[in-house]
Amino acid sequence: RKGGDFQNINRNKRSMTLNLKKPGALEVLMRLVAEADVVVENWRPDVKNKLGLDYESLAKVNPRIILASISGFGQDGPYAWRPGFDQIIQGMGGLMSVTGERDDIGGGPQKVGVAVADLFTGMYASVAILAALRHAESTGQGQHIDMALLDTQVAMLANLGANYLVSGKVPGRAGNAHQNIVPYQVFEVKPSPELLASIGPTARDHLILAVSNDGQFAKFCDVAGHPELATDLRFAKNTDRVKNRQVLVPLLEEIMLKRTKADWLSAL
Repeated sequence: RKGGDFQNINRNKRSMTLNLKKPGALEVLMRLVAEADVVVENWRPDVKNKLGLDYESLAKVNPRIILASISGFGQDGPYAWRPGFDQIIQGMGGLMSVTGERDDIGGGPQKVGVAVADLFTGMYASVAILAALRHAESTGQGQHIDMALLDTQVAMLANLGANYLVSGKVPGRAGNAHQNIVPYQVFEVKPSPELLASIGPTARDHLILAVSNDGQFAKFCDVAGHPELATDLRFAKNTDRVKNRQVLVPLLEEIMLKRTKADWLSAL
């Protein structure tokens, strides 16, 4: 009877509800803490302190306990009290400014199709919890993990964040193209006879071409029947292909349209 989101998050779990403002509820929770390895919470920092569920209080009951606090903006600082929803974090953390079609062809801010800020923060928290468990096994001492969605989102910028740090240039949207590798994007290809018969003359088909180094580019050029592109000094090295993207990509678009997806996949 529950929706897909609920089932995705809660499958295979057993649950119990405690109203921590009711008499006796905290005692029940502390009995669970005494036997637990990990407590995960996402209250505002002031809430758990008022309830007496901060790390210091839990550690008095169980010194090995690991408290993982997951929030939008961390346990201290000017935004600590704010709720951090995934799309807000994608916007504030820079992801929406590099996701979507290029601005010069009508693009604009675009969130990722699934809640990646939420999901990545959960994965980062899982890694931190596993490390804390190893620490607790060897020392008998737990830890407090402070995991913030905004911190994770900034870390997720990966090569684009590094690009900015080394160049000072703010990265923009590149659609389905890679910012640091060329060619590494979606290309339109010749529609197959079956597709034309099914959809008609408006049928379009596409293929993802990912060429990750200079040797692969030379092999691709041989397969494509244009070995001269691999020896062209504008395109021989990836750094040059990135610099001359606006010249190379239109050439490749013409080449890719000459064969069907099945032909390309077989040849490649």
